[in-house]
Amino acid sequence: MNHKHLKILFFSFLLGTLTTLTATPVQAKKKVAYLFTYFTGNQPEQEQICYAISYDGYNYTPLNDGKPIIGSDTISLKGGVRDPHILRGEDGYFYMVVTDMRSRQGWSSNRGMVLMRSKDMVTWQHHTVHFPTKYAGTMFANVVRVWAPQTIYDKKAGKYMVYFSILTEDGNCKYDKVYWAYANKDFSDLEGEPRLLFDFHDAAIDTDIVEDENGLYHIFFKTESGRPKKGIRKFTATDLHDNSTWTLQEGNCEDTQKAVEGGGVFPLIEGGWVLMYDCYLNGHYQFCTSPDLKTFTFKQDTETKGAFTPRHGTVIQITKKELKRLQKAFPNKE
Repeated sequence: MNHKHLKILFFSFLLGTLTTLTATPVQAKKKVAYLFTYFTGNQPEQEQICYAISYDGYNYTPLNDGKPIIGSDTISLKGGVRDPHILRGEDGYFYMVVTDMRSRQGWSSNRGMVLMRSKDMVTWQHHTVHFPTKYAGTMFANVVRVWAPQTIYDKKAGKYMVYFSILTEDGNCKYDKVYWAYANKDFSDLEGEPRLLFDFHDAAIDTDIVEDENGLYHIFFKTESGRPKKGIRKFTATDLHDNSTWTLQEGNCEDTQKAVEGGGVFPLIEGGWVLMYDCYLNGHYQFCTSPDLKTFTFKQDTETKGAFTPRHGTVIQITKKELKRLQKAFPNKE
């Protein structure tokens, strides 16, 4: 074998090695399944965080035999949590925020939220934000609801923005309005006083914000208004903090003849989007799909029964490695 052939073989080997080295991380990050994070009901033992797995985004199998993945009494002030929202961060962390509430004490009984952060979705650091203490002397000390907090990464600010609806008993916020605040660096607290995100001039709750590939924000929320009817409405915006860029879309995002709540939007692995919501009086979750977040088409009703009785929750895509880790940490034994 001559010198020339040896050179060709060497460079072929080097190229193959580099290709393998660069392909492995990309392959490792490929999403193969979906994680649904939710609570299951209004009893204290049901106001807990649960996990379920899906391979298609519509049909789910609970982990841990449907039991909680962490005890609410270990992370919250009220001993119960609801409405978990999970986000894959830009920094290798996962972020979760939940309503700190026990519904047996009444629907206007919660006074704050729980902020959670994890590297593996198995072990979570947690911190409570109690509004009457943190915001003493302001209208936020008088909250009777701090409902359904969620998080989005604000690229301009380089911070995680937590948004939620509030109601106060002092007359300053007579119906549920949506406010926001940045989380601090280690996701253990909120920075400064909350600021108004939007006022629908009627009760607005269960807000979910997603950004499409063109940088347009889609702001989904549930209204109790009859304009045009109760259900899930949507704004679009180019700037979350400039309401002059917001446009309220006509009609509802789906057919809400049924009672629905907890609308959540997530991207499909193969492309397109899903809008799901809890048909809490009808025993199922409903899923609709859209190629562009503009027009949604009914996909299916997923029955809630047995170990799988989800209420308001959210979904993210996960990798094969993450899937195996969760299945190992929270196996089904029954």
